[in-house]
Amino acid sequence: MSAEATNSVTPGPMPGAVSGPMTPTAPRRKARPRIDLRRLGRAALLGPTARGRLPDAISHVVEAHRAHHPDADLEPLRHAYVLAESSHRGQMRKSGEPYITHPLAVTLILAELGAETTTLTASLLHDTVEDTDVTLDQVRDQFGEEVRYLVDGVTKLEKVDYGAAAEPETFRKMLVATGNDVRVMSIKLADRLHNMRTLGVMRPEKQERIAKVTRDVLIPLAERLGVQALKTELEDLVFAILHPEEYAHTRELIVRNAARADDPLAEVRGVLREADIQAEVLIRPRHFVSVHRVSRKRGRLRGSDFGRVLVLVNEDADCYAVLGELHTCMKPVVSEFKDFIAVPKFNLYQSLHTAVAREDGQVVEVLIRTHQMHKVAEAGVVALGNPYAPAPDDPADGERIDPTRPGWLSRLLDWQEAAPDPDHFWSTLREDLAQDREITVFRPDGGTLGLPEGATCVDAAYAQYGEDAHACIGARVNGRLATLSTVLKDGDTVQLLMGQDPASEPSREWLEHAHTPAARIAIQRWLTAHPAQAESQQSEARIAEDRPALRPADAPDPDTPPEQSADRPVTGHVLADLPGATVRLARCCTPVPPDEITGFAVRGGAVTVHRVECSAVARMKDGGRTEVGVSWGEAAECRVTLVAESFVRPHLLADLTEAMAAEGAEIVSATVEPPAQQQVRHTYTVQLPDAGHLPALMRAMRNVAGVYDVSRAQPQPQGG
Repeated sequence: MSAEATNSVTPGPMPGAVSGPMTPTAPRRKARPRIDLRRLGRAALLGPTARGRLPDAISHVVEAHRAHHPDADLEPLRHAYVLAESSHRGQMRKSGEPYITHPLAVTLILAELGAETTTLTASLLHDTVEDTDVTLDQVRDQFGEEVRYLVDGVTKLEKVDYGAAAEPETFRKMLVATGNDVRVMSIKLADRLHNMRTLGVMRPEKQERIAKVTRDVLIPLAERLGVQALKTELEDLVFAILHPEEYAHTRELIVRNAARADDPLAEVRGVLREADIQAEVLIRPRHFVSVHRVSRKRGRLRGSDFGRVLVLVNEDADCYAVLGELHTCMKPVVSEFKDFIAVPKFNLYQSLHTAVAREDGQVVEVLIRTHQMHKVAEAGVVALGNPYAPAPDDPADGERIDPTRPGWLSRLLDWQEAAPDPDHFWSTLREDLAQDREITVFRPDGGTLGLPEGATCVDAAYAQYGEDAHACIGARVNGRLATLSTVLKDGDTVQLLMGQDPASEPSREWLEHAHTPAARIAIQRWLTAHPAQAESQQSEARIAEDRPALRPADAPDPDTPPEQSADRPVTGHVLADLPGATVRLARCCTPVPPDEITGFAVRGGAVTVHRVECSAVARMKDGGRTEVGVSWGEAAECRVTLVAESFVRPHLLADLTEAMAAEGAEIVSATVEPPAQQQVRHTYTVQLPDAGHLPALMRAMRNVAGVYDVSRAQPQPQGG
């Protein structure tokens, strides 16, 4: 289109209105002629077309629209064009074209993507309320509440500063409007694409500023909304402005490769033909930015690096049939296989990804999807039609419910509601937009969670449980215990361990391991609402840093040999075959009934009692100590050493000692090791009134929130 001719940075001639030569588009039955919006704009100045006949200026929009919606009512489009043209008459773009060429171009972009009639109507009118005398009331009266809603949303988005100085509260409100109807952002993205195509008429510094905003905010939004056709062209336009030298080099690589006589489709088509699988096999060229990334990663490029093979079939089952044939007849690269049909991406994307080796040694990447999947892959939310229309018994202005809305957009609405303040929401959102890759992890029940690359178990907890994740005490990743700080990988299975205390508190340390807005906002919100507890956590953290280990004042010297320790003697429940001897229970293994035990005579005529598996037994035998027969007598008080392993959480030590006291255990000594990776190990030597109390004590300790294991201390080797 002629508007593109003014753009000095446009990657190349662009057929239609959506993609450049290297930007993939949906296959068309036949190419339509190039649209001359400059000519159409001049014709528009002559006045609107008579009622009842479509204006020539929107004939291309109508043709594109009918390709996706053959039965669409065209009257709203005719009416919207007449109003837009008459309202913008006399206004000119910086390129010198009549202003009406801009809403026409934006609408054509959306029509090519398959937008429904209401979206196209609002697109034609998207600048009228801001730039002309047309009011929202007039739009509602002539086109209905749905169109008014969309035009109002786009008008508000036009007033937003997306840069570093953006006013967070304004942007939050705009995104809420977008979240309630994704068509608002669809129109905004198409609007930005046309403006980027015609950016060459502006000063270089302004081009650079707009390109950076597009890169930092709008391209990530397009990615999350699944509108790949817009996202890839925006990436190329930004690339050309911000990195002109790399862009020129990449363009030269693409031009040189286009001259090669190489058909990577022949083998794939041959395999499918022999298997009698009906499929459309195409080359999907990589766009400029993608080629640039591949060249930086691999160095010298081969022909297959400039594009991927796209196989389009009719049914989901056909996708797997194609995959099976390719892997049977060609050598697959197993590490390149991804099934996004069974587990769609967060932005609704579905496809099978694989790679196979050709006879000449080149590796060809293959995408396999249905025609409907391809439509959604290219157009994302634009291809969803109008999922927002309220049910007949709902009020017209009621809350809009979108059952097909991408998960990211649904989460966005939750974040803004939970954010303690607009600044925190905005900073968290920008961090999220900077994440350009997502992983999928599985829940034990077979459900999935979509998380950004680098997410931890903390993020998984808040993604699954919302603010109830405050009670999370740990996790199992692929069946093994893991800390909440554990970084998850694509395909991991995550079981989150939840405590039962309704007053559970998140740890301030979790903020260091939270990467998703849902987690960071929920944790920060709790800390803001509970300043006293937050300060207490900080104090505990400072104490932990200053004191490498906690040892109560009555803890014995760990270097004292067990037989010489100051333990209170326990006699009367152990019988020794040495009349008159004082019997002591060894601290190294703390035997209790019904442990199998043995004794040794030590200095002073005493007998020290060990569990038979204690490592000290062999040492004493080797040292010539006299072994003494011992046995358990009637039940009496006993001493035992227990090891509790737990996740770090506030007030854990107090809760644990309280539970032990409630079972009648007297703590003789305790050691709490410094936390490591949000785990902590406690060692307690306790006095019990009866050995029969031990199982109940261990159960009570395990029931404390955060404690995941309690065991008897293993006999420790003693030095000679």
